[in-house]
Amino acid sequence: MFSLKNFNRYLLHIILFILTFFTTTLAGVMWLNRNPFELENFHLGLTYSLPLLAILTAHEFGHYLAAKYHKVDATLPYFIPIPPFLFNPFGTMGALIKIKSPIPNKKALFDIGIAGPLAGFVITIITLIYGIITLPPISYIYEIHPEYIQSNEIPSTGLTFGHSLLTYAIKIINGDSSNFPPMNEIYHYPYLCVAWFGLFVTTLNLIPVGQLDGGHILYSLIGKKQGIVARIFFFLIIGIGLSSFLPFPNFGFHPGTIGWLLFAILIYFFIKLDHPDIYDIYELDPMRKILGWFALLIFIIAFPPIPFYELLPK
Repeated sequence: MFSLKNFNRYLLHIILFILTFFTTTLAGVMWLNRNPFELENFHLGLTYSLPLLAILTAHEFGHYLAAKYHKVDATLPYFIPIPPFLFNPFGTMGALIKIKSPIPNKKALFDIGIAGPLAGFVITIITLIYGIITLPPISYIYEIHPEYIQSNEIPSTGLTFGHSLLTYAIKIINGDSSNFPPMNEIYHYPYLCVAWFGLFVTTLNLIPVGQLDGGHILYSLIGKKQGIVARIFFFLIIGIGLSSFLPFPNFGFHPGTIGWLLFAILIYFFIKLDHPDIYDIYELDPMRKILGWFALLIFIIAFPPIPFYELLPK
């Protein structure tokens, strides 16, 4: 039943979602090299914003519905809008829900932790497949970059999205298809760009540390040993971050990995390495264990250790 109290309760969630819709749509326009401040260009960003919001919504409502199933009090998703013309070209920092009551056992912890990444991963793969089967002809990229026509080739320089094992396998399977864009142009293809971002966000959440989804899942599977695995990944993240200071320009590219050092700081001080103890004598059933290891396999094959790098002129 509608009431002003309920409306006020949901108002912030609604406002944040609407703002994120606008910032992601503007981001979609900018990825197409169009002016986001011209109203007639706004609709061009919808092929980017709508699938992106679908992935984020599926992820967070996966958590939310699993929490409700286990009678754990949780908020609706808070979407995080970021104007794309500032420091984040994707138009959002994702979304989150807030758990407001204790999680009673490992079964509930596992279900809440895994439901989000699995739901988001499914929508991401659907988006990726749709993006591949609807690839426009190569003339599409020349319409976005008319300056490429003079050289009759796509430059192999500039901002480049990093490969994961999954995206690299797709590249190999696709072979030398003239329609498939290189990773330094993939952000001009809305569905492929969204799928890459969806995989990145999913795997970022699956890092098996502290209060991230991966930490919830791994703790449910192996208990306190999760802390050992968390420390291994923590130092790997630091190592990847420090790679920004190596002389990669001599090899033709510069990795954009310094952000991992900031993420390592966030992990250590806020997300934490060790998962809080949940005292539960019961083990997960076999099906949940299979799903848990499958989720961690997704992390291994879909995680881009170097998310962004700059290809330099030869």
